[in-house]
Amino acid sequence: MGKIIFFEDRNFQGRSYECSSDCSDLHSYFNRCNSIRVENGNWILYEYPNYRGHQYYLKRGEYTDFSQWMGFNDSIRSCRLTPHTAGVALRIYEREDFKGQMMEFSEDCPNVNERFRFPNIHSCNVFDGHWVFYEEANYRGQQYYLRPGEYRRYSDWGSANPKIGSFRRMQYLY
Repeated sequence: MGKIIFFEDRNFQGRSYECSSDCSDLHSYFNRCNSIRVENGNWILYEYPNYRGHQYYLKRGEYTDFSQWMGFNDSIRSCRLTPHTAGVALRIYEREDFKGQMMEFSEDCPNVNERFRFPNIHSCNVFDGHWVFYEEANYRGQQYYLRPGEYRRYSDWGSANPKIGSFRRMQYLY
């Protein structure tokens, strides 16, 4: 079971809201989000309601202001508790519709360009596990949450471009 607490102000101050499951619209619970305490589970937070907009992956810990989770602003409007998975595997492709050079991964990749030798990922097949793609190397920049499934083009995972610099599997933490 997961537990996350959202605070309107930095350093865990102001109005707060405690959540233990997916929530597609948080706007009635708080006006802004400037700090978060994750007590259990792994969470994906979204900038807009209905799991849209910028995505942020948070594991257990304390985040005193939105810059600590690489937030672009203080807007968090939906959240998802990620399920526990034991195995992980994904394939990335240099072209849309699973074409071109392919590489399979079962572990984190801090620098896609060094391992894959292509500057972009145009499609991906997630066989097992839950993953977070980052636009920059070393797990920085905009984030994209991928569940098991087929992503025939980069827009399927919510990106406006195929540039992925790193990715890592989500590990369930208590």
